[in-house]
Amino acid sequence: MPWRTATVPNERARFVLEAQETFLSFSELCRRYGISRRTGYKWLSRFDGNLDNLADRSRRPSGCSHATAPEVVERVLQLRRSRGWGARKLRRLLRDELEHVPSVDTIHRILQRHDLVDRPRKPRRRRGDPLMRTTPSHEPNAVWTADFKGEFRTVDGQLCYPLTVQDGFSRFLLDCKGFPNLQTAPVIRRFDYLFRTFGMPDVIRTDNGHPFCSPVGLGGLSQLSVHWIKLGIRPERIDRGKPQQNGRHERMHRTLKARTTRPAGQNLRCQQRRFNRFRQIFNHERPHEALDLETPASCYRSSDRSRPAIAKTPQYPDHFEVRKVAQDKTIRWKNRKVCVSQLLRYEYIGLEEIAEEVWSVFYGPVQLGWLDERDFRIMDTLGAQRYR
Repeated sequence: MPWRTATVPNERARFVLEAQETFLSFSELCRRYGISRRTGYKWLSRFDGNLDNLADRSRRPSGCSHATAPEVVERVLQLRRSRGWGARKLRRLLRDELEHVPSVDTIHRILQRHDLVDRPRKPRRRRGDPLMRTTPSHEPNAVWTADFKGEFRTVDGQLCYPLTVQDGFSRFLLDCKGFPNLQTAPVIRRFDYLFRTFGMPDVIRTDNGHPFCSPVGLGGLSQLSVHWIKLGIRPERIDRGKPQQNGRHERMHRTLKARTTRPAGQNLRCQQRRFNRFRQIFNHERPHEALDLETPASCYRSSDRSRPAIAKTPQYPDHFEVRKVAQDKTIRWKNRKVCVSQLLRYEYIGLEEIAEEVWSVFYGPVQLGWLDERDFRIMDTLGAQRYR
């Protein structure tokens, strides 16, 4: 015969049932069960003919004097659903609306209780890239970053290629324009519009995709980058397969995709209205943690460099050898023809001697490759070779 298992609820049930039938005094019964008379009376009063009443009850208070007001909780949830921001940004926004603003931790717990935040991910160990050679963004318009967000289709089936341009220092989103294709001429016109509106930056950083980089152009030059150089802007490209070198821009793309393309617009015109609305919120309403929770618009100012009316020929130092690229895309070097690039026809390039019979080839501030006098060919900086 197995031993009888004694549990607290079972002992309470035996006590109240025995108290109604025993001939023992109540004090003696309590002594046998090892409880005080006060505890015994408590369980008798709670029993009331139902054994379920003898279960343990929560000690949690029924109310809290310093709990967040229901209307504040509702406002937090409303902002989260409409903006999709985290606790720090929501608190920055609530500072302008409420007299008593909950803390960041309180807002985060509200979002957790309503399943509006993702589970925390295991942090990855981040290592700096020792070969990263990007220009630092120390002030507005020192560096602009540009990229084409991955294409997608609107509801009517048309392709949309969003061009995004951002100031690297203030995170100010200068433009977000949807194009139906990747033709270069409309992109050049759009950048000229930005230069007339906001002035010109010193550097524009992009990836190695079209139309920023050409796989067949010497040094990766494209029609767009040649246009920038003639305006006095230095194009800068990140390393291939290294999107982290343009991490600020890629992070903005993640928010852009979540807020404007899920789902996509009915057509390009409707999609552009979404882009315009996103840009307004991103620049003027959404606080940025890297800016001490200020908005990008409050940290950005237009450039003092205005777009010149006529693009100028790049200038070179006095010790450079300057050659003009002929119509057949070659230059004359020691009575030999050296092939350069179709894009640089009628343009002037500069050559700087770096070793015996080896010259660095430049177009403006951009190094295109190296000219070797032993075989009169240019070794491209991207690894391709151009033969005479």
